[in-house]
This record gives sequence, structure tokens and C-alpha cells, in this order.
Amino acid sequence: MFLSIKNVPKVTWSSNKPLNLKPKISTLFFLCLGLALFGLGEGLLIVSASGASPWSVLAQGISLNIDFSIGTITFFISIAVLLLWMPLNQKLGIGTILNALIIALMIDICIKFVPTPDNYISQLTLAFISVLIVGLGGGIYLIANLGAGPRDGLMIGLQKKTNLPIATVRAFIEVSVVSIGWYLGGTVGAGTLLFAFGIGPAVALGLFIVDKIFN
Repeated sequence: MFLSIKNVPKVTWSSNKPLNLKPKISTLFFLCLGLALFGLGEGLLIVSASGASPWSVLAQGISLNIDFSIGTITFFISIAVLLLWMPLNQKLGIGTILNALIIALMIDICIKFVPTPDNYISQLTLAFISVLIVGLGGGIYLIANLGAGPRDGLMIGLQKKTNLPIATVRAFIEVSVVSIGWYLGGTVGAGTLLFAFGIGPAVALGLFIVDKIFN
């Protein structure tokens, strides 16, 4: 079952090493595709008006006193999270930098151009779809193996230290972050809870799907 996955699979377009400064075009393509999907899902959850993702709730809380867009604040949070990598022995890669940039950009694009659904059922449906999109995007770019993004690098580092399933580790991180974001004043809703408890299984499902398609 995909919920028991503990390792990121390797496929034909996976980079042999995260610190690869000259990756194949196919590897770079799938990396950017995965990151774009990840950012799209994050942005769609925000515009669903059913509650933002835990990390976006944190960004919202911080934005109450700082005049920056949610995407910009998300970028700054990504940089801050990189500091937590130090005791986990995680290493930066091309994917790490592109993660911080592309996801922040896609969030702001979604907020600007995608309308909020008119009724609550449609909002919840969009929220559910957004979690699946984030999970698929996460699976694609992690398998590209060009360096995990700040948040997923934290997830992978903690998984290696604890040997717990990826789904469990990711759920723990998201619940912790949303608690801090809510304390700072960020908006929490049904979509937030769906993301917090669903993103772990969604990422694991994304890894499973990509592995089956390309292996």
C-alpha cells in the first residue's frame, strides 16, 4: 500500500544525485512540472475560501503585520525553513531553489486569476482536488531527485531520523505549522484540516503513481 512508503522511488528521468548542476532536460522538465502543480494546488486551496494549507495559514498570520503578498511571504518562510535542515544533514539542490521560487509564484498567480467558487460544496470540492494536485506535484519533483524543497526536505530529514512512514511525518509537520499559523491569526477552515491530514497520504500516493507509470 502507498501509505507504507518510506523511500522516494527512482525512475528513468530521476537524477543520479541531488547535487546535479547539469541535469537532463527531461529531469529539469519534470522538476518544474511537479513544482508548478504543487504551487497550483496550494493556490487553489487558498482561492477555494474553505481554508488555506497549514503553511499558507502561517503566511497569512505573518502577513497581518507585513505588507507583502502571500506568495512573497511563502518564499521568505521557505528560506527560514532551510535553517532547520542543518541538524538533519539535508543538502541543497537545484530543486530546492526552484521550489521556493516557483511555488511562491504559482500561489500569487492563482490568487490573482482564479475565482472563488460560489457555493460551499464547490469550495470543498476544489479544496479536495487541490490536495490531490499538491500530492501529485510533490511526488513528481521529489522523484526528479534534484534536491527537495524546504518543506519536503524537512519531511525527508525527519523521516530518516525517525524511520516513520512519510505520510505520518508529513501529517505531523502540517498539524504543527497550522497550529502556529492559527495562533498568529491565520484563517483555519475545513480545507485546512483536509490539507493537514490529507497531504501525507496524497504525497505518498503521488510517489506511488509516478513510480508505477515510469517503472
